[in-house]
Amino acid sequence: MSVTIYHNPDCGTSRNTLALIRNAGIEPLVIEYLTQPPDRATLAGLIAASGLQVREAIRQKGTPYAELGLDAPSIGDGQLLDAMLAHPILINRPFVSTPLGVRLCRPSELVLDILGEPQRGAFTKEDGERVIDADGKRVQHG
Repeated sequence: MSVTIYHNPDCGTSRNTLALIRNAGIEPLVIEYLTQPPDRATLAGLIAASGLQVREAIRQKGTPYAELGLDAPSIGDGQLLDAMLAHPILINRPFVSTPLGVRLCRPSELVLDILGEPQRGAFTKEDGERVIDADGKRVQHG
């Protein structure tokens, strides 16, 4: 299965998502989007395929979002995409693309919906939350 993750190695959610992909026995194409940002068509395609609006795919925390005035309702999708391409830190992460779909994997478990391969063993997130049990089954919370 061909899987691509737009990854930020400094992000725990992105690291957990990558680990879940690998826990399914898949070695994805890892694109560190901060140093290799997607082109405009690819970024717009990822956002659209994930079912999000452009504004929903922007990361606000720890970015120049407010300083750039991107919170103004008058800022359109084209301007938001331009800002994301000029400042890749504004691209929320991680986006994962597989033949089964595209997701912005926040939380990281959303990747399970588009992998198509079972988990091969237990998985616990970096924060200690158990996601997959020893039988490779998703742990139900709540």
